Amino acid sequence: MKHILNKSFFTNLIAVLIIAIGYFCPVEPELMKSIGFFALSGAVTNWLAIHMLFEKIPFLYGSGVIPNRFGEFKLAIKDLMMRQFFTQENVEQFIEAEEQQGSHVLNIDPLLNAIDYDKIYEGLVASIMESSFGAMLQMMGGEQALVPLREPFMERMKTTLRVMVESERFKEVLKQGLDSHKVGQDIITKIETVIDKRLNELTPQLVKEMVQQIIKVHLGWLVVWGGIFGGVLGAIFSFA
Repeated sequence: MKHILNKSFFTNLIAVLIIAIGYFCPVEPELMKSIGFFALSGAVTNWLAIHMLFEKIPFLYGSGVIPNRFGEFKLAIKDLMMRQFFTQENVEQFIEAEEQQGSHVLNIDPLLNAIDYDKIYEGLVASIMESSFGAMLQMMGGEQALVPLREPFMERMKTTLRVMVESERFKEVLKQGLDSHKVGQDIITKIETVIDKRLNELTPQLVKEMVQQIIKVHLGWLVVWGGIFGGVLGAIFSFA
């Protein structure tokens, strides 16, 4: 409220000075006093109205509306977030855009490098040795006879996997598996849970401070304009 108090103080001070000038100035004293009093009343009235938004004043019905109705403010905040930002349509569009972009920038090298080709090779050798070819292979040196095939097999496996992953069929299956509608619903549910959790932590004081932080600069100008319009009305009233 510091900005509001500063603007209110200077506005009221100017109004009081105009009133003082009206008592000591021989030129148009009634006009000056009328302008000063109306400006002071306009500024004080607007300051009191702003103060009543945030603070409860005894015997003044409707004061402290923001802390008194902080529950409604929390629901309004949630409604704004969920209806304007995190709608099902917006989230689905974001997911689909990311999927389309990902199809062009997908880097499969980490995936291919993470595969344990040694285990694949060992599994292949074990299958061969346990098959009917195992006994025949034993006469030719056993597993050692397959060692020269180890590196060519791994390179061929990497090439085959890369071709499979980069194929249009694989991308289409991947896109079908990533159902943007279902993923979007899951994301919205999680976002709503996070928002509910944070809003439940809000207190009337926190809501009051949050609203003050947003509009305190603009509210201060209400006091200034209240003084200005009050002074103009005072001048009109004096001439009338």
